[in-house]
Amino acid sequence: MGISPAVGDQHRITATPVDDPVSAVLLRTYVDEVASRYYGRQATTEEIDRALAEDPSDDLRPPHGAFLVGWDGDTSVGCVAVRLLSPEIAEIKRMYVAPRVRGLGWGGRLLVAVEEHARSLGASLLRLDTRADLVEARGLYAKHGFAEIPPYARRKYADHWFEKRIAAGQF
Repeated sequence: MGISPAVGDQHRITATPVDDPVSAVLLRTYVDEVASRYYGRQATTEEIDRALAEDPSDDLRPPHGAFLVGWDGDTSVGCVAVRLLSPEIAEIKRMYVAPRVRGLGWGGRLLVAVEEHARSLGASLLRLDTRADLVEARGLYAKHGFAEIPPYARRKYADHWFEKRIAAGQF
C-alpha cells in the first residue's frame, strides 16, 4: 500500500515491510542516532545491535501495524511506524528523518501518513513516547497537534508521552 499525502511522485511515502533491506538500514540509522545522542558519543555496533534486540520491530507489520518509508526520488529519507495497542489506540514508533532533509517538511509528511494509516487500522487515538533530549521531535509533535500526557507505559528511555485524537475512518 502506497501512501502519498500530497507530496507528488518525487516525494512519496510507502508502506514497506519492516524486514526489507531499506527498512533495516533506516532502523539501524535511527537507533544509531538516538543511542549516540543518549550516550553523548558515537554508539558502537554492539550497542545498536543490543538496542534493536531489546526493542524489536516485529509488531510493525500488517494487520496490526505498518512501517512507512519516505522517499525523495529513489533515496529513502526517513521512516515512521505505527502499531495498535488496542482496537482504538495506535502508537507511533521509529520516527526518523535523515539529517540532509531536516527542515524540508519530511517530519510533517511522515506524521500525516502515519496518522492516515492509524485511521485505516481503526484507531481513534494516537500515542507516542520520546525523550527530553529529542527536543526537535517534541516540537514537531506539538506543532502537529499532539499534547503531552502522563506516562501510558513504562519504557527504559522514555520521559515524555504524547497523544492526539484522530477520527477513525476519516480521510
